[in-house]
Amino acid sequence: MRRWLTWIGVAISVVFLFLALRGIRFDEFALAMQRANPLWLLPGIAFYLLTVIARAWRWAYLLRPLKALSVGRVFPIVVIGYMGNNIYPARIGELLRAYVLRRDTGVPIAFSLATVLIERMTDGIVMIGFTLIGLQSAPNVSARAGQVIAIAIALFALASAAFFWMALVPARAERLAEAVITRIIPQRFRSPLRGVAQRFVQGAQSLRSPRDVLAVFLSTVVVWLLETMKYGSVARAFDLALPFSGLMLINGLSNLFTVIPGAPGAVGTFDAGGMLGMRALGVDDSLAAAYVLTLHVVLWLPVTSLGVFFVLREGLRWSDLRRAEEAAA
Repeated sequence: MRRWLTWIGVAISVVFLFLALRGIRFDEFALAMQRANPLWLLPGIAFYLLTVIARAWRWAYLLRPLKALSVGRVFPIVVIGYMGNNIYPARIGELLRAYVLRRDTGVPIAFSLATVLIERMTDGIVMIGFTLIGLQSAPNVSARAGQVIAIAIALFALASAAFFWMALVPARAERLAEAVITRIIPQRFRSPLRGVAQRFVQGAQSLRSPRDVLAVFLSTVVVWLLETMKYGSVARAFDLALPFSGLMLINGLSNLFTVIPGAPGAVGTFDAGGMLGMRALGVDDSLAAAYVLTLHVVLWLPVTSLGVFFVLREGLRWSDLRRAEEAAA
C-alpha cells in the first residue's frame, strides 16, 4: 500500500511539474541560468539558516510545558525533520523528528506531534495572509479575482480568530469538535478526525495564555519574513526587481501548494505554486522557471545536506524510520 501511495505522489508531482513548466522556452531558460549571479545565493542560504533557527526557537517554546530545551538542542532535530521531508515520502520527517526528540529527551511522541500540528496550522494562517497581501500588488489579477480576495481576507480573519480561540480554550474546542464530528461527519471519517482534534488539544497545552499565542504567532511571522528575504536574495541573482509584497505572494503560493501530496521535497507542487505567483506578477515564463527551480534547489540542498550530517552524528539508521512510524502509530 505504501509503495502505491509513493507512486501516486510521484505521479501528482509529474503533473504539477508539467503545469509549472509548460509554455517556457528552454533556450531562454538556459540563457537566464547562464546570466544568473550565484553569489546572491549565499545570503539566501544565510537567511534560510536564520529561518530554521527561528523555527527551532518556536518549537522549543511549544515544548516548554513538558521540557525546557535550548534552541541549540532542538535545532539539529528540526534540521533532521526537514531532511526527512525532503528525501522520504509522506512527510515522514515530522515523525522522524518526534522520534529523535523522544529518544534524546524523553518527550512523548504524541505531544511533540501535537506541537507540530500547531506549527503547521499557524504556518498555514500566515501563508494565507502572505498570499492575500501579495495578490494586492499583482498586475495580472482581474477585478473579479479582487472580489474573491476581499472575501478570502474576511474568511482568513474568521479562521484566525477561530484558531486562536480554540488554542486558548482547548476543552471547549474539543467538545465542539466532538459535537460537529458526531452530528455531521460520516462514520468512517470520525475516528481520524477525532485523533486530529485530540492532538490539537494536546498541542494547545503549549498555548496557555494570550501571551503564548502571540509569541507563537509573531515567531511564525518572523520565520516567513526571513524566508521571504531568502526569496528576494535569489531574485537578485536573476536581476529580478520584484516588490516585497510580490515575494510574499510567491512564498505563500509555493508553500501552500506543498500541502498537496506529492513526491519527496515537494517536487512539482512547490514549483507550480511558485510559477503561479510569478505569472500573476507578470514575469516571463522562462525567466520565472529559472528563478523558481533555482529557488527550490537552494531551499532543498543546504538543509538536506546539514540534515544528513546530523543524522550521521546522531547515529540514526534506516531502521529508525520504521521505529518512528511504529512509535507514532
